[in-house]
Amino acid sequence: MSKKTQVFTLLNEKGGVGKTTLAVHIAAGLAIRGKRVFLIDADPQGHASIALGVKKQPRIHDLIVRDETWENSIVPVQVGRYTSDSVGTKGELYVVPGDIETRAIPLAISHTEIVLERIEELHGLVDVVIFDTPPTPSLFHGAIYMATDSILYPTQPAAFSLDGLKESISHREQARRRRYEFGLDDIKIAGIIPNMYQSGHNAHDFGLKAMIKKYKNTVWGALPMRTGWQKAQYAKKTVFAWNPEDDAALHGMEVVKRVEKVIA
Repeated sequence: MSKKTQVFTLLNEKGGVGKTTLAVHIAAGLAIRGKRVFLIDADPQGHASIALGVKKQPRIHDLIVRDETWENSIVPVQVGRYTSDSVGTKGELYVVPGDIETRAIPLAISHTEIVLERIEELHGLVDVVIFDTPPTPSLFHGAIYMATDSILYPTQPAAFSLDGLKESISHREQARRRRYEFGLDDIKIAGIIPNMYQSGHNAHDFGLKAMIKKYKNTVWGALPMRTGWQKAQYAKKTVFAWNPEDDAALHGMEVVKRVEKVIA
């Protein structure tokens, strides 16, 4: 029996919380540590693609809507985009790029099992699929839920981000019922990760305390605000490739190691 591909999704129905940055770095980190990883750019902005030096293009649209092959949908990421010579890599990283045509996917699909069906084709061939998702919920989100094994919710410790988190978790509950109808296991909440945290910022401190009070052990350690993330974006590289000694890279790899435990 072929080994099941693990599907790990970054989700929050509030934009600007760092979903794309974390999706890119989790995918890259897992590849560095020996996994064969497909990063699926399901956001019409296509930022997960360009973050790794890959041109925006409608490959996720064509995979889902036009039944394109995986072989023609993936783009290998140049090693120098996601890791440095000093760190190296033990695995492989590929992107399924997206662009504005991704917006048409919810209008073109008729059932929520389509993504699950395509992922099943990867069992035994790919270790992990990482989904970067758009903030606006749609039928495409429902299809991603059907294929997902674990969800990580990035959020800023701020009022609107926490409201988006609450809405996102409620939609997971709705997706669970649909999964049960198909005999699928529950979606695991990998965790909630407070992102862009500014220690000593009264609003952030208050938001973090409120988050921990409500969600308890589900909340991971806060990722502090660091300029390294933005500098690496300008270089169209991960922080692991841009400067593996930067604080952002060190924090990012700790997140990767925790994800490894979730998908093990």
